[in-house]
Amino acid sequence: MTDTNYIGSIVKILEAPRQKTVGKNTLRTQFRVQLPQIRNKMTIAKLTFWGNLGRDILEYYKVNDYIIIEGYVSISKKKKSKKVEITVLKAYPFLLNSNVVNEKF
Repeated sequence: MTDTNYIGSIVKILEAPRQKTVGKNTLRTQFRVQLPQIRNKMTIAKLTFWGNLGRDILEYYKVNDYIIIEGYVSISKKKKSKKVEITVLKAYPFLLNSNVVNEKF
């Protein structure tokens, strides 16, 4: 059983984005992020981006960057663990890694 809600949050990218083609021409980009927590327990979520937004994410953001996201969260409960997956509709830069110089600008 899953619950679906709209979310807006700042997240830290934990791994390099992976892109996969679904169907004939639909791109899906996924990677894991860390959500902010008040408690000491760290919450990990998987983000899913579709189409051109996923292509932009792959090109401009790297591991350890912080981004602001908006999208739908779904939580799947299996036995004693919960998996959080967020389908992202909008993404904005928040705090980018200063060690990376982008030559395009």
